[in-house]
Amino acid sequence: MKDLFDKLRERRGPLGQYSKQTHGYFMFPKLEGEISPRMKFRGKEVLNWSLNNYLGLANHPEVRKIDGEAAAQYGMALPMGARMMSGDSNFHQQLETELASFVQKQDAVLVNFGYQGMVSAIDCLVDRHDIIVYDAESHACIVDGVRLHMGKRFAYNHNDMESLEKCLQRAEANVKDTDGSILVITEGVFGMSGVMGKLKDIVALKKQYNFRLFVDDAHGIGTMGATGGGTGQEQGCQDGIDIYFGTFAKSFALIGGFLAGDENMVEYLRYNMRSQIFAKSMPMPIVIGALKRLELMRNHPEYKAKLWEITNAMQSGLKKAGFEIGVTQSPVTPIFLNGTIPEATNVTFDLRENYGIFCSIVVYPVVPKGIILLRIIPTAMHTLADVEYSIKAFSEVNKKLKAGEYSREKMAVI
Repeated sequence: MKDLFDKLRERRGPLGQYSKQTHGYFMFPKLEGEISPRMKFRGKEVLNWSLNNYLGLANHPEVRKIDGEAAAQYGMALPMGARMMSGDSNFHQQLETELASFVQKQDAVLVNFGYQGMVSAIDCLVDRHDIIVYDAESHACIVDGVRLHMGKRFAYNHNDMESLEKCLQRAEANVKDTDGSILVITEGVFGMSGVMGKLKDIVALKKQYNFRLFVDDAHGIGTMGATGGGTGQEQGCQDGIDIYFGTFAKSFALIGGFLAGDENMVEYLRYNMRSQIFAKSMPMPIVIGALKRLELMRNHPEYKAKLWEITNAMQSGLKKAGFEIGVTQSPVTPIFLNGTIPEATNVTFDLRENYGIFCSIVVYPVVPKGIILLRIIPTAMHTLADVEYSIKAFSEVNKKLKAGEYSREKMAVI
Protein backbone atom coordinates (compact mmCIF):
# COMPACT_ATOMS: atom_id res chain seq x y z
CA MET A 1 0.00 0.00 0.00
CA LYS A 2 1.29 3.44 -0.95
CA ASP A 3 1.38 6.35 1.45
CA LEU A 4 -0.99 9.05 0.22
CA PHE A 5 1.71 11.74 0.26
CA ASP A 6 4.12 9.53 -1.72
CA LYS A 7 1.45 9.24 -4.39
CA LEU A 8 0.98 13.00 -4.45
CA ARG A 9 4.73 13.54 -4.84
CA GLU A 10 4.78 11.22 -7.83
CA ARG A 11 1.90 12.84 -9.68
CA ARG A 12 2.17 16.56 -9.27
CA GLY A 13 -0.76 17.41 -11.54
CA PRO A 14 -0.82 19.13 -14.96
CA LEU A 15 0.34 22.48 -13.54
CA GLY A 16 2.14 21.36 -10.39
CA GLN A 17 4.68 19.33 -12.38
CA TYR A 18 6.15 22.64 -13.56
CA SER A 19 6.03 24.40 -10.19
CA LYS A 20 9.79 24.63 -9.66
CA GLN A 21 10.30 26.32 -13.03
CA THR A 22 7.24 28.56 -13.03
CA HIS A 23 6.40 29.55 -9.45
CA GLY A 24 6.52 33.28 -8.83
CA TYR A 25 6.77 34.26 -12.48
CA PHE A 26 4.42 32.36 -14.79
CA MET A 27 2.29 31.00 -11.95
CA PHE A 28 1.53 32.72 -8.66
CA PRO A 29 3.10 36.02 -9.81
CA LYS A 30 2.98 38.92 -7.35
CA LEU A 31 1.53 42.21 -8.55
CA GLU A 32 2.22 44.91 -5.99
CA GLY A 33 0.99 48.42 -5.33
CA GLU A 34 -2.40 50.07 -5.68
CA ILE A 35 -4.82 48.19 -7.94
CA SER A 36 -4.56 50.10 -11.20
CA PRO A 37 -3.48 49.77 -14.83
CA ARG A 38 0.10 50.27 -13.65
CA MET A 39 1.49 48.06 -10.90
CA LYS A 40 4.84 46.60 -9.85
CA PHE A 41 5.99 43.15 -10.94
CA ARG A 42 9.33 41.98 -9.56
CA GLY A 43 10.27 45.58 -8.85
CA LYS A 44 9.39 46.93 -12.30
CA GLU A 45 6.33 48.92 -13.32
CA VAL A 46 4.08 47.07 -15.76
CA LEU A 47 1.01 48.03 -17.75
CA ASN A 48 -1.51 45.59 -16.35
CA TRP A 49 -4.22 43.98 -18.52
CA SER A 50 -4.90 41.09 -16.15
CA LEU A 51 -7.32 42.37 -13.50
CA ASN A 52 -11.11 42.08 -13.66
CA ASN A 53 -11.55 45.53 -12.13
CA TYR A 54 -13.89 46.37 -15.03
CA LEU A 55 -15.44 49.58 -13.69
CA GLY A 56 -12.40 50.78 -11.77
CA LEU A 57 -14.11 50.52 -8.39
CA ALA A 58 -11.24 48.79 -6.56
CA ASN A 59 -9.59 52.06 -5.59
CA HIS A 60 -12.48 54.46 -6.01
CA PRO A 61 -12.15 57.02 -3.18
CA GLU A 62 -15.72 56.49 -1.97
CA VAL A 63 -15.18 52.71 -1.97
CA ARG A 64 -11.92 52.95 -0.04
CA LYS A 65 -13.55 55.31 2.44
CA ILE A 66 -16.57 53.11 3.15
CA ASP A 67 -14.43 49.96 3.30
CA GLY A 68 -12.19 51.58 5.91
CA GLU A 69 -15.06 53.01 7.94
CA ALA A 70 -16.97 49.73 7.96
CA ALA A 71 -13.88 47.78 9.01
CA ALA A 72 -13.18 50.26 11.80
CA GLN A 73 -16.78 50.21 13.06
CA TYR A 74 -17.58 46.51 12.78
CA GLY A 75 -14.29 44.62 12.33
CA MET A 76 -14.12 41.48 10.19
CA ALA A 77 -15.74 39.15 12.75
CA LEU A 78 -19.27 40.57 12.80
CA PRO A 79 -21.70 38.85 12.29
CA MET A 80 -20.23 35.98 14.29
CA GLY A 81 -21.94 32.85 13.09
CA ALA A 82 -23.81 31.37 10.14
CA ARG A 83 -26.68 33.50 8.86
CA MET A 84 -29.34 30.95 9.78
CA MET A 85 -28.13 30.75 13.39
CA SER A 86 -26.78 34.12 14.49
CA GLY A 87 -25.29 35.88 11.48
CA ASP A 88 -28.06 37.87 9.83
CA SER A 89 -28.26 41.68 9.73
CA ASN A 90 -30.28 44.51 8.21
CA PHE A 91 -27.34 45.23 5.90
CA HIS A 92 -27.29 41.67 4.54
CA GLN A 93 -31.02 41.85 3.86
CA GLN A 94 -30.74 45.31 2.29
CA LEU A 95 -27.98 44.14 -0.05
CA GLU A 96 -30.04 41.15 -1.17
CA THR A 97 -33.06 43.36 -1.85
CA GLU A 98 -31.05 45.89 -3.86
CA LEU A 99 -29.22 43.21 -5.85
CA ALA A 100 -32.51 41.53 -6.77
CA SER A 101 -33.87 44.86 -8.00
CA PHE A 102 -30.67 45.56 -9.96
CA VAL A 103 -30.95 42.31 -11.93
CA GLN A 104 -34.75 42.52 -12.19
CA LYS A 105 -35.56 39.52 -9.99
CA GLN A 106 -37.90 39.05 -7.03
CA ASP A 107 -35.29 38.09 -4.45
CA ALA A 108 -31.61 37.27 -3.96
CA VAL A 109 -29.42 35.37 -1.51
CA LEU A 110 -25.76 36.12 -0.76
CA VAL A 111 -22.95 33.57 -1.09
CA ASN A 112 -19.54 33.99 0.52
CA PHE A 113 -17.54 32.95 -2.56
CA GLY A 114 -18.53 32.80 -6.20
CA TYR A 115 -16.91 29.46 -7.02
CA GLN A 116 -18.24 27.80 -3.87
CA GLY A 117 -21.63 29.39 -4.41
CA MET A 118 -22.06 27.94 -7.89
CA VAL A 119 -20.98 24.44 -6.82
CA SER A 120 -23.27 24.52 -3.79
CA ALA A 121 -26.26 25.95 -5.66
CA ILE A 122 -26.12 23.19 -8.28
CA ASP A 123 -25.87 20.58 -5.53
CA CYS A 124 -28.86 22.17 -3.77
CA LEU A 125 -31.14 22.54 -6.78
CA VAL A 126 -31.05 19.02 -8.23
CA ASP A 127 -31.31 15.46 -6.93
CA ARG A 128 -30.49 12.08 -8.46
CA HIS A 129 -33.79 12.01 -10.38
CA ASP A 130 -32.99 15.27 -12.23
CA ILE A 131 -30.87 15.84 -15.33
CA ILE A 132 -28.40 18.66 -15.91
CA VAL A 133 -27.72 19.92 -19.44
CA TYR A 134 -24.78 22.31 -19.64
CA ASP A 135 -22.53 24.11 -22.12
CA ALA A 136 -19.34 22.11 -22.76
CA GLU A 137 -17.17 25.21 -22.25
CA SER A 138 -18.67 26.18 -18.91
CA HIS A 139 -16.42 27.57 -16.16
CA ALA A 140 -14.75 25.13 -13.76
CA CYS A 141 -17.17 26.03 -10.95
CA ILE A 142 -20.07 24.78 -13.08
CA VAL A 143 -18.17 21.67 -14.16
CA ASP A 144 -17.30 20.86 -10.54
CA GLY A 145 -20.89 21.38 -9.46
CA VAL A 146 -22.08 19.08 -12.22
CA ARG A 147 -19.54 16.44 -11.16
CA LEU A 148 -21.17 16.28 -7.73
CA HIS A 149 -24.57 15.59 -9.31
CA MET A 150 -25.73 12.03 -8.63
CA GLY A 151 -28.05 11.97 -11.63
CA LYS A 152 -27.39 12.09 -15.36
CA ARG A 153 -25.83 15.07 -17.10
CA PHE A 154 -25.38 15.93 -20.76
CA ALA A 155 -22.94 18.49 -22.18
CA TYR A 156 -23.94 20.26 -25.37
CA ASN A 157 -21.44 21.70 -27.85
CA HIS A 158 -20.49 25.27 -27.00
CA ASN A 159 -23.28 27.70 -27.91
CA ASP A 160 -24.68 25.12 -30.36
CA MET A 161 -28.48 25.22 -30.20
CA GLU A 162 -28.91 22.12 -32.34
CA SER A 163 -26.68 20.19 -29.93
CA LEU A 164 -28.61 21.64 -26.98
CA GLU A 165 -31.91 20.49 -28.48
CA LYS A 166 -30.59 16.95 -28.91
CA CYS A 167 -29.51 16.95 -25.26
CA LEU A 168 -32.91 18.26 -24.18
CA GLN A 169 -34.63 15.52 -26.15
CA ARG A 170 -32.46 12.89 -24.44
CA ALA A 171 -33.09 14.53 -21.09
CA GLU A 172 -36.87 14.59 -21.56
CA ALA A 173 -36.85 10.90 -22.52
CA ASN A 174 -34.87 10.09 -19.38
CA VAL A 175 -36.92 12.10 -16.87
CA LYS A 176 -40.06 10.25 -17.94
CA ASP A 177 -38.56 7.23 -16.20
CA THR A 178 -37.11 9.08 -13.20
CA ASP A 179 -39.99 11.53 -12.60
CA GLY A 180 -37.31 14.21 -12.48
CA SER A 181 -36.73 17.69 -13.85
CA ILE A 182 -34.25 19.36 -16.22
CA LEU A 183 -31.80 22.14 -15.37
CA VAL A 184 -29.90 23.90 -18.18
CA ILE A 185 -26.73 25.74 -17.14
CA THR A 186 -24.67 28.18 -19.19
CA GLU A 187 -22.73 31.42 -18.85
CA GLY A 188 -23.74 34.96 -19.70
CA VAL A 189 -20.22 35.80 -20.90
CA PHE A 190 -17.60 33.09 -21.36
CA GLY A 191 -14.47 34.27 -19.59
CA MET A 192 -11.85 33.08 -22.07
CA SER A 193 -13.45 33.92 -25.41
CA GLY A 194 -15.60 36.88 -24.35
CA VAL A 195 -18.51 35.40 -26.29
CA MET A 196 -22.00 35.73 -24.86
CA GLY A 197 -24.04 32.63 -24.16
CA LYS A 198 -27.02 32.39 -26.52
CA LEU A 199 -29.43 33.14 -23.71
CA LYS A 200 -32.23 34.47 -25.90
CA ASP A 201 -32.15 31.36 -28.07
CA ILE A 202 -32.10 29.09 -25.01
CA VAL A 203 -35.04 30.93 -23.45
CA ALA A 204 -36.96 30.49 -26.74
CA LEU A 205 -36.54 26.71 -26.43
CA LYS A 206 -38.72 26.79 -23.32
CA LYS A 207 -41.71 26.87 -25.67
CA GLN A 208 -40.82 23.33 -26.77
CA TYR A 209 -39.08 21.84 -23.74
CA ASN A 210 -39.73 21.90 -20.01
CA PHE A 211 -36.58 23.08 -18.20
CA ARG A 212 -35.26 25.77 -15.88
CA LEU A 213 -32.33 28.00 -16.90
CA PHE A 214 -29.39 28.77 -14.59
CA VAL A 215 -26.98 31.47 -15.84
CA ASP A 216 -23.55 32.25 -14.40
CA ASP A 217 -23.12 35.92 -15.31
CA ALA A 218 -19.84 36.59 -13.50
CA HIS A 219 -18.41 38.63 -16.39
CA GLY A 220 -21.77 40.12 -17.40
CA ILE A 221 -22.99 41.90 -14.30
CA GLY A 222 -21.86 45.53 -14.34
CA THR A 223 -20.55 45.31 -17.92
CA MET A 224 -23.50 44.17 -20.03
CA GLY A 225 -27.01 45.60 -20.50
CA ALA A 226 -28.28 49.18 -20.54
CA THR A 227 -27.84 49.62 -16.78
CA GLY A 228 -25.20 46.94 -16.20
CA GLY A 229 -27.89 44.49 -15.14
CA GLY A 230 -26.25 41.65 -17.04
CA THR A 231 -26.24 39.61 -20.21
CA GLY A 232 -29.92 38.72 -19.99
CA GLN A 233 -30.69 42.44 -19.94
CA GLU A 234 -28.34 42.91 -22.90
CA GLN A 235 -30.24 40.27 -24.90
CA GLY A 236 -33.70 41.29 -23.69
CA CYS A 237 -34.44 37.96 -22.04
CA GLN A 238 -33.76 38.50 -18.35
CA ASP A 239 -37.26 37.27 -17.48
CA GLY A 240 -36.43 33.89 -19.01
CA ILE A 241 -33.45 33.33 -16.69
CA ASP A 242 -34.79 31.35 -13.74
CA ILE A 243 -31.65 31.39 -11.59
CA TYR A 244 -29.23 34.28 -12.02
CA PHE A 245 -25.74 34.22 -10.52
CA GLY A 246 -23.56 37.29 -10.15
CA THR A 247 -20.13 37.52 -8.56
CA PHE A 248 -18.56 40.39 -6.60
CA ALA A 249 -15.08 39.38 -7.78
CA LYS A 250 -15.12 41.32 -11.04
CA SER A 251 -17.13 44.52 -11.61
CA PHE A 252 -17.67 44.92 -7.85
CA ALA A 253 -13.92 44.50 -7.15
CA LEU A 254 -14.71 42.57 -3.99
CA ILE A 255 -15.32 38.94 -3.01
CA GLY A 256 -18.49 36.89 -2.74
CA GLY A 257 -21.59 36.81 -4.89
CA PHE A 258 -25.33 36.21 -5.03
CA LEU A 259 -28.08 34.12 -6.59
CA ALA A 260 -31.33 35.76 -7.70
CA GLY A 261 -34.69 34.69 -9.07
CA ASP A 262 -38.22 33.80 -8.05
CA GLU A 263 -38.76 34.41 -4.32
CA ASN A 264 -39.81 30.81 -3.67
CA MET A 265 -36.70 29.43 -5.37
CA VAL A 266 -34.46 31.86 -3.47
CA GLU A 267 -36.13 30.94 -0.17
CA TYR A 268 -35.42 27.29 -0.95
CA LEU A 269 -31.74 28.10 -1.54
CA ARG A 270 -31.59 30.21 1.62
CA TYR A 271 -32.83 27.30 3.75
CA ASN A 272 -31.10 24.43 1.96
CA MET A 273 -27.77 25.56 0.46
CA ARG A 274 -25.24 23.79 2.66
CA SER A 275 -22.29 26.07 1.87
CA GLN A 276 -24.18 28.97 3.46
CA ILE A 277 -26.06 27.15 6.23
CA PHE A 278 -22.83 25.70 7.61
CA ALA A 279 -20.50 28.63 6.92
CA LYS A 280 -19.90 31.88 8.76
CA SER A 281 -21.89 34.84 7.51
CA MET A 282 -20.31 37.31 5.09
CA PRO A 283 -18.40 39.91 7.19
CA MET A 284 -20.10 43.27 7.62
CA PRO A 285 -17.42 45.37 5.85
CA ILE A 286 -17.83 43.25 2.69
CA VAL A 287 -21.62 43.65 2.79
CA ILE A 288 -21.47 47.41 3.36
CA GLY A 289 -18.73 47.71 0.73
CA ALA A 290 -20.90 45.85 -1.79
CA LEU A 291 -23.79 48.24 -1.09
CA LYS A 292 -21.54 51.22 -1.88
CA ARG A 293 -20.26 49.60 -5.07
CA LEU A 294 -23.80 48.84 -6.20
CA GLU A 295 -24.79 52.44 -5.53
CA LEU A 296 -21.91 53.66 -7.70
CA MET A 297 -22.86 51.28 -10.52
CA ARG A 298 -26.42 52.58 -10.51
CA ASN A 299 -25.56 56.27 -10.24
CA HIS A 300 -22.51 56.47 -12.52
CA PRO A 301 -23.22 54.99 -15.97
CA GLU A 302 -20.13 56.83 -17.19
CA TYR A 303 -17.94 54.11 -15.62
CA LYS A 304 -19.43 51.46 -17.89
CA ALA A 305 -19.31 53.88 -20.83
CA LYS A 306 -15.56 54.42 -20.26
CA LEU A 307 -15.00 50.66 -19.99
CA TRP A 308 -16.62 50.20 -23.39
CA GLU A 309 -14.69 53.11 -24.91
CA ILE A 310 -11.43 51.37 -23.96
CA THR A 311 -12.80 47.95 -24.98
CA ASN A 312 -13.91 49.14 -28.41
CA ALA A 313 -10.63 50.94 -29.00
CA MET A 314 -8.63 47.85 -28.06
CA GLN A 315 -10.71 45.41 -30.10
CA SER A 316 -10.99 47.57 -33.22
CA GLY A 317 -7.29 48.44 -33.02
CA LEU A 318 -6.29 44.79 -32.74
CA LYS A 319 -8.43 43.85 -35.74
CA LYS A 320 -6.95 46.71 -37.76
CA ALA A 321 -3.47 45.47 -36.85
CA GLY A 322 -4.38 42.04 -38.25
CA PHE A 323 -4.90 40.11 -35.03
CA GLU A 324 -7.42 37.30 -34.62
CA ILE A 325 -9.60 38.05 -31.58
CA GLY A 326 -12.40 35.58 -32.22
CA VAL A 327 -15.98 36.81 -31.93
CA THR A 328 -15.87 38.39 -28.49
CA GLN A 329 -18.99 40.37 -27.59
CA SER A 330 -17.77 41.67 -24.24
CA PRO A 331 -14.78 43.46 -22.69
CA VAL A 332 -12.93 40.12 -22.46
CA THR A 333 -10.48 40.35 -25.36
CA PRO A 334 -8.59 37.25 -26.51
CA ILE A 335 -5.64 37.54 -28.89
CA PHE A 336 -4.95 34.25 -30.70
CA LEU A 337 -1.38 33.60 -31.80
CA ASN A 338 0.22 30.50 -33.31
CA GLY A 339 3.00 28.91 -31.26
CA THR A 340 4.19 26.22 -28.88
CA ILE A 341 4.26 26.23 -25.09
CA PRO A 342 8.01 27.07 -25.00
CA GLU A 343 7.33 29.95 -27.38
CA ALA A 344 4.49 31.12 -25.14
CA THR A 345 6.96 31.17 -22.25
CA ASN A 346 9.28 33.47 -24.18
CA VAL A 347 6.43 35.68 -25.37
CA THR A 348 5.41 36.17 -21.74
CA PHE A 349 8.97 36.93 -20.68
CA ASP A 350 9.52 39.45 -23.48
CA LEU A 351 6.24 41.26 -22.85
CA ARG A 352 6.92 41.58 -19.14
CA GLU A 353 10.63 42.31 -19.14
CA ASN A 354 11.13 44.34 -22.31
CA TYR A 355 7.75 45.90 -23.04
CA GLY A 356 6.47 46.27 -19.48
CA ILE A 357 3.13 44.59 -20.26
CA PHE A 358 1.51 42.12 -17.91
CA CYS A 359 -1.35 40.02 -19.29
CA SER A 360 -2.60 36.49 -18.82
CA ILE A 361 -1.23 33.95 -21.30
CA VAL A 362 -3.16 30.72 -21.85
CA VAL A 363 -1.89 27.55 -23.52
CA TYR A 364 -2.88 23.89 -24.00
CA PRO A 365 -4.96 22.21 -22.56
CA VAL A 366 -7.17 25.29 -22.04
CA VAL A 367 -6.79 26.11 -25.74
CA PRO A 368 -5.84 23.70 -28.57
CA LYS A 369 -2.22 22.70 -29.12
CA GLY A 370 -0.31 25.22 -31.22
CA ILE A 371 -2.36 28.17 -29.96
CA ILE A 372 -1.18 30.91 -27.60
CA LEU A 373 -3.95 33.05 -26.15
CA LEU A 374 -3.19 36.48 -24.73
CA ARG A 375 -6.19 37.40 -22.55
CA ILE A 376 -6.73 41.15 -22.26
CA ILE A 377 -9.12 42.65 -19.71
CA PRO A 378 -9.79 46.34 -20.43
CA THR A 379 -11.05 48.50 -17.56
CA ALA A 380 -12.49 51.96 -17.11
CA MET A 381 -9.13 53.00 -15.60
CA HIS A 382 -7.09 52.33 -18.75
CA THR A 383 -6.40 55.08 -21.26
CA LEU A 384 -6.39 55.23 -25.04
CA ALA A 385 -2.62 55.75 -24.82
CA ASP A 386 -2.38 52.41 -22.96
CA VAL A 387 -4.31 50.78 -25.80
CA GLU A 388 -2.13 52.32 -28.50
CA TYR A 389 1.12 51.32 -26.80
CA SER A 390 -0.07 47.76 -26.17
CA ILE A 391 -1.21 47.11 -29.73
CA LYS A 392 2.17 48.29 -30.99
CA ALA A 393 3.94 45.98 -28.52
CA PHE A 394 1.75 43.00 -29.43
CA SER A 395 2.47 43.61 -33.12
CA GLU A 396 6.24 43.60 -32.54
CA VAL A 397 6.04 40.46 -30.42
CA ASN A 398 3.94 38.70 -33.06
CA LYS A 399 6.54 39.50 -35.72
CA LYS A 400 9.24 37.96 -33.52
CA LEU A 401 7.06 34.90 -32.94
CA LYS A 402 6.52 34.39 -36.67
CA ALA A 403 10.26 34.82 -37.27
CA GLY A 404 11.07 32.01 -34.83
CA GLU A 405 12.79 34.22 -32.26
CA TYR A 406 10.95 32.54 -29.38
CA SER A 407 11.95 28.97 -30.21
CA ARG A 408 12.88 26.42 -27.54
CA GLU A 409 16.60 27.01 -28.19
CA LYS A 410 16.18 30.63 -27.12
CA MET A 411 13.97 29.82 -24.14
CA ALA A 412 14.17 32.37 -21.36
CA VAL A 413 15.70 31.40 -18.01
CA ILE A 414 13.85 32.98 -15.07
